[in-house]
Parts: sequence; structure tokens; C-alpha cells
Amino acid sequence: MSITFYGWEAINEDKGHLKPGQKLQDGRGYTMYHGTHKNNAAKIICSGFVPSVDGLLGPGVYISRDMNKARAYPKTVLKTDRVVFKLKVRVGKVKKIDKDNHPLQKTWHQQGYDCAWVPPNCGMQSIPSQKEEDCVWDPKRITVVDIAYANDLVKKDLRKLISEQTMAKEADVKDQCNVCGHRQYSSHEIQKCWGCETVVCPFMSKHVCKKGR
Repeated sequence: MSITFYGWEAINEDKGHLKPGQKLQDGRGYTMYHGTHKNNAAKIICSGFVPSVDGLLGPGVYISRDMNKARAYPKTVLKTDRVVFKLKVRVGKVKKIDKDNHPLQKTWHQQGYDCAWVPPNCGMQSIPSQKEEDCVWDPKRITVVDIAYANDLVKKDLRKLISEQTMAKEADVKDQCNVCGHRQYSSHEIQKCWGCETVVCPFMSKHVCKKGR
């Protein structure tokens, strides 16, 4: 089967930020938070998250769009020892879990979902705070972008480490694509538009083929 292709338009949703409680949309990126002990923070920044082997929503990394929820963890440590990460999370396919003993409460990933979402005030007795809770199966979907909460000295050191990690990743990035202008992690396949023969790159935000209109 042949396909006639005459252009596209990409929508940048980086500025979109749903508030806690608003429904997660499949495939989008969200700002979320995760609380941890200060002694674990540097390792997470450098090596990534290690998923919990079990929990309310089964295995995965537990996070929330509610920073106050994240600030309450870990529950067994002093507040001064807590660190809250600000994260960028690509949620993928989302399963809503909104009642106790939900049939997919711990098996959502086996059914093809990347993230489980418990909305706030849904009445689940297993969440006394009634605040939003999320669980992401693959830690590679999560990027630490800042420190939302920590004592000043710890925050300064961790932000420096985040900056160093970001710079190290950028050092591996190749030169900018001369068509789309984006920096490349891998080569961009430059081709001519099938209609108007303009040179295009699949990472361009928009291309409208005059011949195809």
C-alpha cells in the first residue's frame, strides 16, 4: 500500500503543566516530584531511580504531581534529611486506579500500561492523605531536573551535581542539524519532500508542502 505524504505540524507541549488532580493524558510529559533521603539523592541523580519491588501499585518508581505529598517521604526520617526532586516524566500509557482492590492495581504493566495514576480524593482507604499518587514502571521515563526541597547546603550541592550531569550529557550530543536546528543525539535522516522536493528533516516543527495543498 502506498502512502501520499505532504507535510506535518508538531505541537510542543513542554509548557503545559496540569495541576495535581487533573487527568493524566497518555504520551505526555509532566512535572512531578519524588521524596527521598538526602544520602540517596546523589546516587539517583547520577545513576537513575531503582524501582520499588512492590507497593500500593506494585513494582515501579513512586512519584506525584503534588509536591506536598512528596515532602512527606520518606516517612521514617527527619524533615531535615528529606530531599524532594523535581522531575520531568514521560508517562506513556496511563491506567487510572481509583478504588481499593482494583483488578489492575498491581498488574497494570502486564496489561500494557507504563504508568498507574491514583487521582486525589478518590476515596481509596489505602491512601489516608487522599493525595495523588503515581507509579512509573520504567525509570528511564523519569529525568531529575531540579531540587524542589532540601536544606540549603544539600540543595546547593545537589543542584551542582544535576548541572554537571546535564553538561556531561550535552557533551555527547553531536552538532546541530542544519535543517531543523536541533542538536542531534543521532544522525537525522535528511530527505526531500515527496511533493515539493524541499529539503526536510523529520525533527522540523512544521513543513507544509505547497504542491500537496
